[in-house]
Amino acid sequence: MLIKKSAIATEDTNPELTEAWRRALELIAADLARRGSAVRTRRAYQSDLVQFAQWALLTELEPTDIDVRQLRRYAAFCSESGMAASTVARKLAALRAGFRTLREHGIVEQNPAELVAAPKRPSSLPRVLRPSELTALIDRIPAGTALELRDRALVELAYGSGLRAEELVSADLESLELDSEQIRVEGKGSKTRVIPIGEYARDAIVGYLERARPALVSSVDQPALFLSKSGRRLQSSDVRRRLRLWARAAGIPGRVNPHALRHSFATHLLDGGADLRAIQELLGHEHLSSTQIYTRVESARLRSAYSSSHPRA
Repeated sequence: MLIKKSAIATEDTNPELTEAWRRALELIAADLARRGSAVRTRRAYQSDLVQFAQWALLTELEPTDIDVRQLRRYAAFCSESGMAASTVARKLAALRAGFRTLREHGIVEQNPAELVAAPKRPSSLPRVLRPSELTALIDRIPAGTALELRDRALVELAYGSGLRAEELVSADLESLELDSEQIRVEGKGSKTRVIPIGEYARDAIVGYLERARPALVSSVDQPALFLSKSGRRLQSSDVRRRLRLWARAAGIPGRVNPHALRHSFATHLLDGGADLRAIQELLGHEHLSSTQIYTRVESARLRSAYSSSHPRA
């Protein structure tokens, strides 16, 4: 909830939403669903928009009263309250999406959020594991118990196909096309793409399906590919937890998460000469600019190699 004197407010300090704000928020929520926005994005945006509405109502501002000046005040208010730049940027993205909907439905004449610049976020390159680290990680996972076989298949598929944690756990048995060595996944915005499965990942998945999944499944109607020890569909948090466990066992320093495997997948493809647009398609990025971060990773690696190796660097 929102803020009072630069601190987080309690529920009883938040003004009750007016009818105009309730109608606006319902319209925006319906529009985000219609556009196929991810459930997590819709929830985050809805929370951000409710918080903004409550902030606006502290000075009795309705949706039609909002202009660029007030949105800039709100962005400054969020920053001064200690929010990270990434959080403020997300809130402004929610406002841009929300006011776009209101403009399209004739409730406001223009989208004032389009004129508000997001704060600069600190530039950080994604964590990328070296091929030797990935080999050590995978080799550290035994192939004895059902959970070990499952984890080995998970890691092989995550790295071998560059899947997000959410895509791994949402995959069903019918998503697999082992004969053609590929898998269908539903990415952000409910967009489906078909990704190749490498030989190592395929072998690990076959071993899991033959020797582990039958021991884990609790219902013949369970469609999920990857199961927990209780036979339910795995959650993203389960994948992160198990990956941290095996990374520690392999002696890999720092935090290793599923996205590090995805970053490693893309960077190693680029190292091997893959075309950037092919990597974009494999990752399911809507815009090439999202994929171009991997060229920065490669440039940083080359600069490091140059600095440590050239006599006149």
